[in-house]
Amino acid sequence: MAKLKTGRHTSSIKEARKAEKRNKRNMAIKSKIKTSIKRIKTAISNDTTEVSQEQLLRQAFSELDKAAKKHILHFKTASNKKAKLSRLVAKNNKSKD
Repeated sequence: MAKLKTGRHTSSIKEARKAEKRNKRNMAIKSKIKTSIKRIKTAISNDTTEVSQEQLLRQAFSELDKAAKKHILHFKTASNKKAKLSRLVAKNNKSKD
């Protein structure tokens, strides 16, 4: 990239670059969360073992907590998703008994 002369809008150009980087990172993290949620749902539909569902749930919780800590997701949104997932897994494990 060629060096810019100092001027009025150089800071806005830099901010645009930073926003693009942040957007890519945030979208990657959100995609990771969605993938982990899909994995839990497919594990439930395939009727896998309780242990593997718990491991997937723990991994999803970790990703949701990290996203909430970095303000990618609102902390209450992350909490809500965690509650829904844990209810889903608990309901499935209860129906097996």
